[in-house]
Amino acid sequence: MVTNLFVSILVLVILGFFTFAGVVMALLIGFFEWIPFMIIMAIVLYLLLLAFLFRFFKTKRRILWFAGISLVALVAGSVWPIYEKYVDSIPTVSSEVDIFEYKPFEEGSKVVSLDEEATLQLSEPLPVMDGATALYPLYSAIAQATYPKKEYDPYDSEVMVNTTPEAYENLINGKVDMIFVNEPSKNQWRRAKEKGVELKLTPIGKEAFVFFVNQKNKVDGLTLQQIKDIYSGKITNWKEVGGKDEPIRAYQRPEDSGSQTALESLMGDTPIMDPPRENVAGGMGEIIKEVAQYRNFENAIGYTFRYYSQEMVGNKQIKLLSIDGVPPTKETIRSGKYPITGEFYIVTAGTDNPNVQKLIDWVLSSQGQQLIEKVGYVPINEGD
Repeated sequence: MVTNLFVSILVLVILGFFTFAGVVMALLIGFFEWIPFMIIMAIVLYLLLLAFLFRFFKTKRRILWFAGISLVALVAGSVWPIYEKYVDSIPTVSSEVDIFEYKPFEEGSKVVSLDEEATLQLSEPLPVMDGATALYPLYSAIAQATYPKKEYDPYDSEVMVNTTPEAYENLINGKVDMIFVNEPSKNQWRRAKEKGVELKLTPIGKEAFVFFVNQKNKVDGLTLQQIKDIYSGKITNWKEVGGKDEPIRAYQRPEDSGSQTALESLMGDTPIMDPPRENVAGGMGEIIKEVAQYRNFENAIGYTFRYYSQEMVGNKQIKLLSIDGVPPTKETIRSGKYPITGEFYIVTAGTDNPNVQKLIDWVLSSQGQQLIEKVGYVPINEGD
């Protein structure tokens, strides 16, 4: 009896140590969904040992009871990791773009070129650019047309692409001369004011803010009011807008991103519901919650900009929705029929680089506007 008690305590200590080590490792590498399963497995193994040591399995009924309860517990503990594995198998949209395919002056690059040499050829000091991912193909093409030929690393050069929030931060902090983005959010206006920086927005083109769903979704269009009702939480099921009887997964984008700012502008005074979030393993085993990345569930809806979704991502598993009966195309953007059409900008903040205004003037010239059209956007100056 004493020996059995000693063995049970020793095994408990060993199992406890390895379970704790496994939990810490799972937290560090982001496999926290397996933690309940590991703990349940350790408990089952320990109870199994105790059952053998203290002769619990004297009858077949006890064996079946123990096996049944253990199986139910293990299955329950595996539900979360199996579900997470299923979720991971659902393709995302925003992770499918390789920005290195749009580097200027790269062999085999997708960057669009003018048919003739640009009338502006810049030399040092070159304006340092940054901007939104969706606009990188455009300002990369502008750089290829007007900058000297050399290597331009997307994260450390005169032509960078650090996403909208970081681009605004870089501009406000004086790290870049100009950024290619959509309008700033309220927070970005506020941060600029706090820094004593005046943001100057120069519109250079037009783009459509679009909503998309899984290709299998029977809904092909929504009204502006339905969009507002979905993102305010008033409409929660696809059957309310002519679809299947399924709850709507209404994804959002991180705060201060260009598309999230566009949604806030669209919603106006209508409050936006809290976005879906997912657990993310942070430093030192910390579990934090971040805005969930769009996954293409059949009942999902998301939003972005037309060029990014159609030209850069090119995901055939999603479809763009018509809004108020109008599809988002270059023609409907140009005519103004598509109801969520906005401008995108070159934004500056008082740079003293003498070449910045030269480049802005060129982008607004007939040749620059021709390049914007050729890249796939709608130019701001249709008459040029």
